[in-house]
Parts: sequence; C-alpha cells; structure tokens
Amino acid sequence: MILPIVAYGNPILRKVCKPITADYKDLDILISNMWETLYNSNGVGLAAPQINHEIRLFLVDSLQIVEGADEEDKETYKDEKPIKQVFINPTVLSLEGEEWKYNEGCLSIPKVREDIYRNQRVTITWQDEHFVPHTQTFDGITARVILHEYDHIEGKLFIDHIKPLKKRLIKSKLDNIAKGKVKVDYRMIFYK
Repeated sequence: MILPIVAYGNPILRKVCKPITADYKDLDILISNMWETLYNSNGVGLAAPQINHEIRLFLVDSLQIVEGADEEDKETYKDEKPIKQVFINPTVLSLEGEEWKYNEGCLSIPKVREDIYRNQRVTITWQDEHFVPHTQTFDGITARVILHEYDHIEGKLFIDHIKPLKKRLIKSKLDNIAKGKVKVDYRMIFYK
C-alpha cells in the first residue's frame, strides 16, 4: 500500500525516533509499504518519520542512482557499490573522508534542492529486517543517502546543513510546503 509522505512543518520530522524490537506490530507490512511508497514517489531513500512513524527505521536504494545514471554520470559512479537495504535501529559509528558537495532533495520538502556537504564515508551499525546485526562502511553516493536518511531518524533535515542566509532565501518555499501549497505526483500529509 502506498502511504502518504509527511510534509515539512510536521513536528514528527523534528523528533529523535525510538528504537524498535522484532515484535513491532506488522513490521513486515510496514517495510513492504515503505518500499512501495519509495518507488511510487521516485525516491532513493525513505525514513519512518516521513510516513508518520516515530521509529528508527529507514530504507535505501542507491541502485537506482548508479544504474540509472546517464552516460555523463556513469564515470562518476564507476566505483560505487550501490545497495538496496533496510536499516533498523542504526547508529553511525564514524564519518571519514573529505566532505563533498551534492545537490540533495527530500520527499518531505518537494521542489527544494540544495548543495549539501557530507563526508565521503560512513561506518554504521544496524539490524536488517530479520533483526540480524550488521556493521559496515559505505562510500560515495550510498553513504550520502544513508546519512540523509539517518538525519531523519535524528530529527534533522537536509536544509539544516545549509547556511542561514541560504535558508532565509528559501523560507517562503518552505512556508508554502508547510501550508500545503505545493503540487507533487505523490500523496502527502500536511500539518495543520
């Protein structure tokens, strides 16, 4: 089932999410619905607070970026190791490498894109959908998507990484999103 995406302005997007256990009710259905929602909205990552669940869960599919790259960008992604992965109860252990710029967007903040600097590498520990623990280091675009989604479960948004002046320049766009004055090709929930 395709779920509506929570829009900027909803307080759930600013909450630090809670860990879950294997007995979380209907988790398999929730994860399946999240994948369907992600693909319906043409996203590459989706965090639980974006579908109105205050839990430490997100999905990443960087395969779409790498495999869908045009000829010009294929060279950029030649060393990438893309993933399609569920992350439950993740914790970032370390950030490494130089920060690099990439133009990010967010399903909860449609029609807004900004250049964001993030570290090249992230080492993270998490549980998969079967609650098997993992620890791994990710690089490049995959690390970036992971860090973007991880921010969501920490109550942060990509716009928190931009300079105050730039944020003031996009304030009216953000206000319009919060008021529901934005058109997108997927369902959204606006905070009233």
